[in-house]
Order: sequence, then structure tokens, then C-alpha cells
Amino acid sequence: MATISSRTRAQRKQLARSTQAAAPIDLTAEPDARTSNNAPPPQPPNPIIATLPPHPLISLTRLPRDDHTLLLKKQEFLQKYTPHVPRNLKRNAPDAVASTLVFAQQEAGTAVCIHPSGLLLTCSHCIAEDETELDLEKVHWLVFVSGRVVSAKCVAWDGKRDLALLRVTAASVESADSLDMTFPTVKLAEESPQLGAGLVCIGHPGSEDLEASEAGVATGYDVLHLSTGSFCGYAEGQDLQDNSDIGALRHDCWTYWGHSGAPLLDSRTGRLVGLHSSWDEESGMRRGVALEAVKAFLEGRIGDGHLSSSAL
Repeated sequence: MATISSRTRAQRKQLARSTQAAAPIDLTAEPDARTSNNAPPPQPPNPIIATLPPHPLISLTRLPRDDHTLLLKKQEFLQKYTPHVPRNLKRNAPDAVASTLVFAQQEAGTAVCIHPSGLLLTCSHCIAEDETELDLEKVHWLVFVSGRVVSAKCVAWDGKRDLALLRVTAASVESADSLDMTFPTVKLAEESPQLGAGLVCIGHPGSEDLEASEAGVATGYDVLHLSTGSFCGYAEGQDLQDNSDIGALRHDCWTYWGHSGAPLLDSRTGRLVGLHSSWDEESGMRRGVALEAVKAFLEGRIGDGHLSSSAL
């Protein structure tokens, strides 16, 4: 095994080392769309979320047939799946697990909802490996742990911090009488965890064994996996705001390719303390984006759950 840092995606490309500094997010307001220098004119804040049937048709998703079929398979699994949630987490943060989403595409990937209006946080490399690949008009399809399908667009992207913010643009509903467009959410921790503090990681392990000698070997992993571990501190000497090569946060929860963007939760409070992003092939230590980077990324972009018009 090569002694280099590795992101949890099938193909890792050169990341952009220089991105614009994030404008100030008030965690009580809504996110700003900081993207590339060539970003199109911003969209109005608080767009209306379109409704989708419980099982969206391919004519609505406009996905390639194989991708659409995969979306429905993941949805079916999640609707039947009941994760074992640690007692403290279930008691103190009942929506912590429910706020997690999996990407529908083959490469996998994970996200977490940080506001009931439909603001989703994930790793930037789940959206685009670098700024040249970033497409703000691209529709991303994801599925909540409950099986609820949503589409979303990227409204903020930071390759240096390895963070991206998405806004839900459409969501499935059970019936015309149930048009609730709020979503389960996780709250950010007020401060970083203590060394050795218990963590819970909820992520989407990929279905293909990328360490096998042959392509197409299945892992047999479930669509969603909840693992427990502990906070192992930050990488010595690494800038917490620079996760472009490997995450500065160190943890030992089990992860696999596809866990990128998975929420790292304080096992006692259920608060978000970071996102899993990568792993160190030399030591086997899992890595993530620290809470400090998450807060800096969101600062000035979110106000009361609404995208800041000045940030957009």
C-alpha cells in the first residue's frame, strides 16, 4: 500500500491549492455561495422547493438509466434499514442520524443537513475535484436516511477547506396532503471535542472494492454504516483551514471510500464536530475536516437558515 494520503473517492485528482477566502456565515442565518471566479450571477435566496413523488421517475431525475436505478435501490434499502443508534445519541440528538444523506451516484459520498430549510454540508471533492470541474448548475441527487429523495445544487465550494454547501431544490413527498418541506438537521458543536472524546460517524461505504486487483469486485457493504470511535486530535503543524491534501482532524471511526462528507458527531451530545474526508494510508488514521474549518466556511454565508443575499 502506498504511503501517501488518500481521499475516499475512486479517482483522486490534483486539488486546487488556492481558493478564495470565505466571506464571513452567521450560524443563526443562511449560507453564502462562494464559488469560482467565473461563477454565474447568484440566485435569489430562499427558492421554493419543488415537490417530487415518493419514487421519482427517470423523466424527473433525468439521470442515466443505471444511475436512476441505483438511486431507487439505495432508497429502497434505506426505507427498510434501521441503524443501531447509541443510547446517548438517540436521547440527546434524535435527528442526528436522520439528518444524514447519501449521494445517488455510483462513486458514493455522504452529506449532512445543517438546517431544516434544506442546507446540506459535504466535502468539496464530492462535488468537484477542482475548480475546473465545478458546475453550479449541476443537479445532485441524494437520499436521506429515511429514504426521502432530494435534488440539490451547490451554492458554496471551498477546495482548500474541502467543504461544499448545497441547497435542496426538490424533495419527494408521500402525498399531496403531506407537503412538509422541512428536513431533519444536526447542530454544530460549540467547541472542539476533548482528546479521546467518543465520536459517531455515519457514512455511505462504496459498493466496489477499490483495493481489489480486479475492477468491479463488490464490497458487500450496506448503503449506510454507523461506526463509533474517538477524537484523536489534530495533525501536528497542519493548518486546520487547509484540508486540500488530507484532513487535519484525526479520528479512528471505521470508514471506507464513500464516507467523504460523513458527519462526525460527538457521541454524547450528537453535535457535529467535523466531517470525515480522507485517510492516511501510511498510518491508517482516518482524517476529517475540523469544526473550526466548518465554522469559518459557513461564517457570513448562513443567516437564520437562509442564504445571505450579500454572500450569494
